[in-house]
Amino acid sequence: MKRRTFLLGTASGFSVLALAACVTPQPVPSPSVAPSTLTPSLVPQPLAVSRTNWSTDPFSRGSFSYAAVGATPEHRAALAQAVDARVFFAGEATAADEPGTVQGARASGLLAASQVQDVAAPGERITIVGAGIAGITAARQLVDDGFNVVVIEARDRIGGRIDTVSGDWPFPIERGPSFVHGTAENFLDDELTALGVRLLPFPRTPEVRTRAGAVVEVSPLGPQAVAGALGWAANQQQDVSVERALIDSGEASLSKTPNAEGLSDADWLEYEIATKLKIESGATPSQQSAWYTTDIASTDDDHIVIGGYSTLLTSDAEGLEVLLSSVVNRVAHDDRGVSLRLGTGESLSADRVIVTVPLGVLKNAAIEFSPALPFTHRGAIAALGMGVVDKIWLQFDEPFWDTAARLWTIVGEDADFPVWVNMMPLTGEPILMGMIAAENAARLSELQDDEFLSAALAALEPFLAVADAG
Repeated sequence: MKRRTFLLGTASGFSVLALAACVTPQPVPSPSVAPSTLTPSLVPQPLAVSRTNWSTDPFSRGSFSYAAVGATPEHRAALAQAVDARVFFAGEATAADEPGTVQGARASGLLAASQVQDVAAPGERITIVGAGIAGITAARQLVDDGFNVVVIEARDRIGGRIDTVSGDWPFPIERGPSFVHGTAENFLDDELTALGVRLLPFPRTPEVRTRAGAVVEVSPLGPQAVAGALGWAANQQQDVSVERALIDSGEASLSKTPNAEGLSDADWLEYEIATKLKIESGATPSQQSAWYTTDIASTDDDHIVIGGYSTLLTSDAEGLEVLLSSVVNRVAHDDRGVSLRLGTGESLSADRVIVTVPLGVLKNAAIEFSPALPFTHRGAIAALGMGVVDKIWLQFDEPFWDTAARLWTIVGEDADFPVWVNMMPLTGEPILMGMIAAENAARLSELQDDEFLSAALAALEPFLAVADAG
């Protein structure tokens, strides 16, 4: 059977997968930015810009979960357990397989729905908190099985961290998930294609450039060092961070002497960390578990979604009762049922509830549970990590670059935006998608839109065409 493997983010197995809080969400930046407000750059000013800021989004508080030091798969299983057969949990953080991904979230929604079906009587009223992929999937399953279901969503749209934006863009851009990974082993590409969503092959071989703009071949030193460190950590008595494993195993002891290209062996380890470890987890090596951080092998069967990933949700949500712009800030239950309090002060009653809010919202204690969640659930919420990966989409009047490579990466420093996707060879449009992760994303999340854009344009300077650079 094909394995569902939709990775949320960029093309190296990158994962980018936003519900209930009583704060007003941050405004979404306008898709267009006036050139006069931007810091001068060697890179031309874009015609349109779209930026994400998941860490400050009150309905997300991050992009997706990751295995922090000390966290185990058992923590995810504990979070997925029902409480008194009244309160159920779903979402990518509870997924036994492929957490941090759409397919993991989707599977968790199906599992929660089946847990409810096992204990609920026909016709019971089920409330689902969150209209992301997990919530919509669970709701669809329960409605089709004859239950009375209402979905409560804090945003003014469904989808959560699946966020497709059309507007004035030449094609729909994906502020959340963008890629289908491993299409030879999963069905998600078939489902999207059946819904009329366009997907295109996306080989993950990058064009690597130094800060000076020189194109260089990827060195195997980075992956080899990480693999060696993880192998060393697997034999230790307790979990340590990837950073500690790199140091204590000796794998981080690489030469810092630059070669003719100005690159050292140590630079290639930093490259592996910046373009893979951080992007795939949204966390730094000091935060990631060396026991449960896995190395995703490169494949040639990835596809990029062109034309609306959110179509999958709108299809499943057809006919569902969904209350938008409704923030849940309290969930109480007893042996008679469940009561939910909204940010407006209103209350709703149900027989059972499935909570599908992101882990970041649970960690932020944006929802009060009464009685308090069991220690196993609270321990899981505390142990698991919530990573941050943000995107910036830029549309230009014409390409300033002279490469047809689809995937761009930067080596030689810890660049804020180490990974870029070139949409020109895919769509014919001079549009770029940049990625920023972990502490870089957290630091730049505090910037105003024009400052954030300025940082992104500076990161693009290695890709200026030679004529333009002069």
